[in-house]
Amino acid sequence: MLDTSTMRAGNAPAPAARIKRYRPSFGRCMLLSSAALVLAFILLPLVFVIWMSVFRQEIPTFPPDGYSLRWFKAVFGQDVFVQGLLLSLQVTAMATLLAMALGTAAALALVRTKMPFKGFFNNLLLTPMVLPGVVLGAAIYVAQIEVEMLTQWPLLGSFWGLALAHALVVLPWVVRLIGANLVGLDPAIEEAAKNLGAHPWAVFWRITLPSIRPGLVAAALLGGVISFGNLEMSLFLVGPGETTLPIAILQYLEWKIDPTVAAVSVMQILLIAVALIASDRFVRLSRIV
Repeated sequence: MLDTSTMRAGNAPAPAARIKRYRPSFGRCMLLSSAALVLAFILLPLVFVIWMSVFRQEIPTFPPDGYSLRWFKAVFGQDVFVQGLLLSLQVTAMATLLAMALGTAAALALVRTKMPFKGFFNNLLLTPMVLPGVVLGAAIYVAQIEVEMLTQWPLLGSFWGLALAHALVVLPWVVRLIGANLVGLDPAIEEAAKNLGAHPWAVFWRITLPSIRPGLVAAALLGGVISFGNLEMSLFLVGPGETTLPIAILQYLEWKIDPTVAAVSVMQILLIAVALIASDRFVRLSRIV
């Protein structure tokens, strides 16, 4: 016979077997509170910039008299911002192309070959990522002067000098992103194509590149963000009478503070945010940062 004394109405579990309600510990609560405070501290300047960009009055006062979007239209009436944006876009495009070509080759060499001193070259390629921008800008400035003295090439202050310097800054991120994709790609697929008689260039063009396409797109987008927002190094290398957009914003702030500079800053932030979100959809940035 079944012992019905152990059965309970509705098959309800015994009180001792019930799962206890989760209660976060005091330490976890403090950790989450600290993280929230730090995040709020980081985002607070961004909130003020966005808020200031829609002030109606020209001289910022708190609280504002009203709100208006006319300052976003006024940005395109400022030649310094328009010219700075055009130069930044040109430098970003050229620097990204150069870094993509060099970074793809470097990532393939580091991941797919057994070259000697691989660790040394890997750390060397990542050096621009960890050096302060002012130090890197001063070093490139001196290097371009030395190159001009030896070759008589007008490098310093030229478009190509600035683009090459930006490519050097973008290169580590391209190597990391494409390298992360190559590590996830099974080399047996490439070896199979070679065993079937495919030329190494055909293997690279038809198998490797399509397989790492997400990394290529993410590297191009993230590299463009790094180049577009660069300020410290560009200050050393821009030519006379030329400014990138970050430098134009800095120079404008030296003489005047009004909602126009806040509006152009918001536009720059939106461009960078869109590029970062698009990059993260192809390759998780947490894998490389």
